[in-house]
Amino acid sequence: MTESFTPIKVPPFPDHTKLPESDGTFHNFFHHPQSLLLTDSILGTLDRIHPDGQYCIGQDSGIYWRETEPPEKGAEAPDWFYVGGVPPQLDGRYRRSYVLWRELITPTIVLEFASGTGAEERDQTPYKGKYWVYERVMRVPYYGIYEIVTGKLEMYHLVDMNYQKMEPNDRGHYPIEPMQVELGLWRGSYHNQEMFWLRWWDLAGNLLLIGKEQVVIERDRVDQERRRAEAAERELAELRSLLQQRQNP
Repeated sequence: MTESFTPIKVPPFPDHTKLPESDGTFHNFFHHPQSLLLTDSILGTLDRIHPDGQYCIGQDSGIYWRETEPPEKGAEAPDWFYVGGVPPQLDGRYRRSYVLWRELITPTIVLEFASGTGAEERDQTPYKGKYWVYERVMRVPYYGIYEIVTGKLEMYHLVDMNYQKMEPNDRGHYPIEPMQVELGLWRGSYHNQEMFWLRWWDLAGNLLLIGKEQVVIERDRVDQERRRAEAAERELAELRSLLQQRQNP
């Protein structure tokens, strides 16, 4: 007697349209402005690196790295991350999440803003800890942990498949070569909060400015040019007056 065999049809891995876009968590008052500051200041640099516009930035957005039940348990939501070489939208729709098994391109950098001691962000527990997932599964080249309370920044670089703690350069910054920038801490006021903020600098050590700062600098430049023009006009008027006095003693 011949037994019939019916193959089991395995459903395809879900994409971002079929996965939850949020796990319902919320954050403190620092996370949102810090993410805005990082994004606003680096857009010009990334536009130069990607003239075709093929990149995306995630802010508290989910990165799915394995299938679980419920689905959101198989995702990490870094406070800020950047992925190069991928479209900012999928099929003309905004990204609900970033799905590694669909995209295959890992983020270049992941940043976590630790409101506590950073223990959660340094957790190396297999299949659970953030550090383990970023290092062992996602293979993110650069991982940063910023402790908000202490103002301490730690950067890790993936070397030979393992994270190595980076040392800052002479400026106290951490070069992120693929992005053509350095990451460091800047003391100042942003969104009416005076504290240390994560900021980008170019590889020559020049601070990458946000739009508001660029407007202020441009306004100052225009004011300086106006004052120089007014001073030159006054000097010319004085010379003309002196010349007339000499011609008509």
